[in-house]
Parts: sequence; structure tokens; C-alpha cells
Amino acid sequence: MSPRQSLSFPDVRRRLRAAFSASDTPALVVLLVLTAAIVVGGFAAYEWVPTTTLVLPLILGSLWLGPRSLPWFTVAVCVGLCVMLLAPEVNLNGRSAVRTATIFAVALIILFASFRRSRLGVSGPRGESMFVDLRDRISRQGVLPPLPEQWSVEAVVRSAGGTQFAGDFVVARRSVDDRLDVVLVDVSGKGVEAGSRSLFLSGAFNGIVSALPGEEFLPAANTYLMGQDWDEGFATAIHLHLDLGSGDFELRKAGHPPAVWLHAGSGRWTVVSSDGPVLGLIPDADFECVSGRLSAGDALMLFTDGLVETSKRDIALGIDKLAGLGAGMLQRGFEGAAERAVSTIDHTDDDRALIVVHRRW
Repeated sequence: MSPRQSLSFPDVRRRLRAAFSASDTPALVVLLVLTAAIVVGGFAAYEWVPTTTLVLPLILGSLWLGPRSLPWFTVAVCVGLCVMLLAPEVNLNGRSAVRTATIFAVALIILFASFRRSRLGVSGPRGESMFVDLRDRISRQGVLPPLPEQWSVEAVVRSAGGTQFAGDFVVARRSVDDRLDVVLVDVSGKGVEAGSRSLFLSGAFNGIVSALPGEEFLPAANTYLMGQDWDEGFATAIHLHLDLGSGDFELRKAGHPPAVWLHAGSGRWTVVSSDGPVLGLIPDADFECVSGRLSAGDALMLFTDGLVETSKRDIALGIDKLAGLGAGMLQRGFEGAAERAVSTIDHTDDDRALIVVHRRW
């Protein structure tokens, strides 16, 4: 249709019908009735029903209506406001002008918010429920599977600013041949900024670790990230592949801080480090494997840099401090040790995560 052609009545009706979602109809009817009642009440008794009362349906509309219906309803409220200003009792002075301008400003803010929501296609509460569902899904993927009695694994993730979305996440899987794979990933960015990438990558990495042998996980994850072509599409990761029967393990990392091995026999700790580039930067990268065996009482600590590195403390000193806390776990026990360690270390402005794998006596 060219710009000069006029819309016929069927075209207008069809567009209006498309604008209003069927799921919004009950709420829209209630809000229109409420708006009409306020307008009529303003005409009958403006002293008791002033124009500012129209803010109520505006706010309710922003909560209940989807992005298709909300702009039309906001326009309808503004029309109702103009009608109310024609009431005989309305005294157009500076005070009433400020009230009217405030209502129009609220309407513009709601319109702007509805245009932003149109990219998602759902109302505010529905969008929030979707994010809550995604958060719960990523949390379930990071739930550690039940293990044999001689093993315990604890994982703690804390986001920057205390939000529910973090750039650090955990992927865990126990195979039918009694092997445990635990992956700790640190996505570029922090807090909510990295939350969307974490939600996306957690599902992908969970599928990769479930489908491929341990030695193929990091190369496959690197290839996957290379294919995303994100501006900040890199991540660090450390992957533990553990035989729950013998205690033999393999550690591989990609640009991630090293693990700490706590030796129960000597009461000492060692840093388990290996070479490997950050995921998503170098194609066909190789990741060095470090092997070992956890004896009875031994433990491994996997962590992200937000737990050990600050602007005032070098990462090596942070690892020493964390390892010292781990050495104390050998005497005090490992129940709740991950939570205690994260709470003890100074808070930073970065996401923090810690996994403690312990082989009981």
C-alpha cells in the first residue's frame, strides 16, 4: 500500500484486531471499564475524582498488558484525560497544568517501555517469569548429581551485586560407568551483563559434556564459542574428569585459574596447573591434561578468578589464601566448606564460584 492510499474500515479493523492479543482481552476490558468510570466520575465530581486518578489504570496496564495492546490503551487513557479536562469544574491553572503534564510524562514512559518490550513480545511480569524460569533451568543444570558414599562435592556461585544471574556457572554430569564430569565456566563480563551468555552457554555446555568423552569437551566448547561470533564471546573454563571408583582424575583448563589439590596425608596443598587458551579466541586449540589420583581424605578446589583476584591483591596471593582455608578444611571437615570459604574471603566486584571435591576416609 502506497503512502497516499487511505486505509479502509476493514483494514483498520483488521489492524486493531491484530494489535490486541487474545490473552490481553480480559485485562484490557477491565482497564477500559475502569478508565471510562474514572472519566465519567471526573465529569460528575471532579473534586473527588481528579485527573491524577488516571495514573492507576496506566500503571495497571503496564503490568497486565502485552506490548501490542499497551500502546493503544495508553493512547486511550490520554484521550480520556483530554475529555476530563473539558469538565465544567476543571479550573485550568498552573497546578492543573503540572498535574496534566505529569500524567502525559508517565504515559510516555510507559509507551517507551512497551516499545522496548516489543522485542520480547510479552508483558513485564511474563518476561520476568521467563527469566525466572531460565534462571531455574541453569540452576538445575548445575545441580551436582548424587555420588557414592565416599565422595562429596559442593559448589557455591555468587554473582556480583547479589543478583540471581552470574557470569560463572557449573555444569555437572555423572555417567553410567561411574565417572564424574564437573565444569566450572567464567563467561566474559559479570553479573547481569554476562547472565544472558551464561544462560545460553550453560545449556550448550551441558549437552556437550553429556555427549562427548572428557578429553573432547574443551575443544568442542571452543569450536562452539568460535561459531557464535560474539563481540565478547570468550570464556574461561576448568574441566574435572573423575573416576569415582579409583579416584583417578584428569584436569584440563582453558585460560582459567589452576585447581588446588589438598593432600590429607601430609596436610599440604599443591597447585594443579595446565596450559590452554581461553575459549572462543583461537581455533583448533589444544588443552593440556594433568592427571592424578585422589587418595582417601584428599580434596580438589576449583574456583574462578573473582574469588582470588582483586585490584589490590595478586591472583597468586589470592590462591595462597584460598589454599590456606582449604588446608584448614582437612582438620575441621568438608561439610559446608565451600560456603564457609566463599563467605570468609573478601567480597569483590566480580562473580565468584568455588567447587570442592572431597574423597572421604
